[in-house]
Amino acid sequence: MQRYFIQLSYDGTNYHGWQIQPNGISVQETIEKVLSVVAREAVSVTGAGRTDAGVHASFYVAHFDTENLNLDNDKIIYNLNCLLPADVAIQCIYKVNSEAHARFDALSRTYKYYLIKSKDPFSRQYAEKEARIPDLGKMNKAACKLFNYEDFTSFSRLGTDVKTNNCKVDLADWIDEGNRFVFTIRADRFLRNMVRAIVGTLLEVGFGKLTVDDFCKVIEAKDRCAAGASVPAKGLFLVDIGYPEELSKGLIKPQKAEN
Repeated sequence: MQRYFIQLSYDGTNYHGWQIQPNGISVQETIEKVLSVVAREAVSVTGAGRTDAGVHASFYVAHFDTENLNLDNDKIIYNLNCLLPADVAIQCIYKVNSEAHARFDALSRTYKYYLIKSKDPFSRQYAEKEARIPDLGKMNKAACKLFNYEDFTSFSRLGTDVKTNNCKVDLADWIDEGNRFVFTIRADRFLRNMVRAIVGTLLEVGFGKLTVDDFCKVIEAKDRCAAGASVPAKGLFLVDIGYPEELSKGLIKPQKAEN
């Protein structure tokens, strides 16, 4: 049995997230069906983590096992991409050791959230419109406070079945790119809905509804009801996943972590 890492990207608009769902089409299910056809056997795919319904990934990694030892070539990637719908694409497939794990071996995940300032027909599926101008200085001061905490229960979807709500954030900042604001955040792991809840709460700081100290109190409350509303999924992209060097050699890393 050979284990492979597979790198892909997807537009999450038409999917109920990465993970297989009983009542909706998922990216995982879509990938498994096509891989099973090409490998000529049932293939189960394990992803680097969940993405919620409507969230996009310009960089995603999964692994799978198969008896087929010849799937790491351009012809296979071409065939897979021909069978996949237009909103999912395979970038590369390569062999890894049998213990390699797309989820558990990941060292970090990086997300970006996009807010456009004015109506843009070419961004409507991939960014949330926000005509108001938030104070990015205050938002960045609040974002830096994330580094001081590990328990992010206040930004987690209620009822999520996880062993811990602890995460280590080591990058969080807003930049102004002309017609859009971009928020970048990196951590060792993320809770469900975490990034969207953080963005929504930071916007309350930017609009003067919360102070930086209030933002800290929200985190310390460990209560989802204390945080702001989650922003829409369409503006959120998973843009990078960090792995140990021995596992990342075959990945096509993004030149810039953006969509």
